[in-house]
Amino acid sequence: MERVTQVIGQSGPFLDALERASRAAALDRPVLVIGERGTGKELVAERLHRLSPRWDQPLVIMNCAALPETLIEAELFGHEAGAFTGATKARQGRFEEAHGGTLFLDELGTLSMAAQDRLLRAVEYGEVTRIGSSRPLRVDVRIVAATNEHLPDKVARHQFRADLLDRLSFEVVTLPPLRARTGDVPVLAEHYGRRMASEMGRLDWPGFTREAMAALVAYEWPGNVRELRNVVERAVYRWERDTPIDAIEFDPFQSQYRPRGGQGGTMTVEAAPAAAAHVATVEEEDAPGDFKSRIARFERDLLKKAMAEHRFNQRATADALGLSYDQLRHALKRHGLISAGA
Repeated sequence: MERVTQVIGQSGPFLDALERASRAAALDRPVLVIGERGTGKELVAERLHRLSPRWDQPLVIMNCAALPETLIEAELFGHEAGAFTGATKARQGRFEEAHGGTLFLDELGTLSMAAQDRLLRAVEYGEVTRIGSSRPLRVDVRIVAATNEHLPDKVARHQFRADLLDRLSFEVVTLPPLRARTGDVPVLAEHYGRRMASEMGRLDWPGFTREAMAALVAYEWPGNVRELRNVVERAVYRWERDTPIDAIEFDPFQSQYRPRGGQGGTMTVEAAPAAAAHVATVEEEDAPGDFKSRIARFERDLLKKAMAEHRFNQRATADALGLSYDQLRHALKRHGLISAGA
C-alpha cells in the first residue's frame, strides 16, 4: 500500500491540533503526540520535522513496540562488535543515524524501564553510549514521541519514569479521534475514493450515494482514518458499476455464518438468523389502517431494520432477506428509503 504523507481535514479540533504542532515545529524542544490508533500521529511527527530548522536533515522513525525488549537498547543506542551474541560488527543506533535531525519514537509507552533510563540520559545530556562501549558519543537530536496510552497513569503505576515524561512533554499535541472531527469524514472519503479509482484506472469517479455517505458519517470509526481509508478503498475496488457507490462494508469478516471453535482445530458454522426474526410483527393494537397500508408499514420497518443491521450494505441486506440486489433496491425506492435516481 502506498505510503500516505498528506494531512487532510478541515474540522476545528483537527486544525487546532495541526496549528499547535506547527507552532512547536520551530522550537528545538521535544514534542509528545497523543492519539488513538489510526489518528495520524506519524504524519504529525513528519510535519513537525518538515517545518523545523532540521527539515533537510534525517528523520529517523522507530516503532518501540516492533522489537523485543532485549533489542530495543541496541536499536536505539547502537552496539560494538562482540557486545552480545550475534553482534559480529559495530552498528550505529537510531540516535546516531538521526544526528542533526529528528528521531520519532512511536509507541513510546512500551519502552522498558531500563531503556527509559538510557533515553533520559540521552535527552538530558545529548550523549549516548553504544552497548559494549564505555565511550559516550555526542548526538544532536530532536525527539518527537507518540503514544496512544495515558502516560501520567503509567507514571502513577510506576511503569514510566516521571522525569522522562517531564523532559519529553515540553509540548503535547493531542489528535482528536475521527468521531470528533465533524465534517471530515466526507472530505476523507472523497479523497481516498478518488485516489483508489485513479489507481484502478477508472476515469470517472462515481462518488457515493447519499445513503452510503450517511452510513460513513454515522459510523464510529474505532480505527480512525486508517480504518476509513481501508473501508473506502475496499468499496471502490468492489464496485463494478458506473453509478454512485452504495455498498459499504465496514467489517470485511462479516458473514451470514458465525464461526465457532470446534475440537481438534476444526470449525463449525452456524447460520445467522434471518433479519426478519428481529422485526416485531404487526400486532392488533397498532394504529388502525387497512390491510395494505399495514403490510406496507411492516415491510418498510423490516427494510429499515435489516439495512441498519447490515450497516447499510445493500448486497448483504439482500442476501439476508432472500432477495436479489435489484429486488431490494426496488423495494427501498418504493418505500422512499433511497432516492429514485440513486
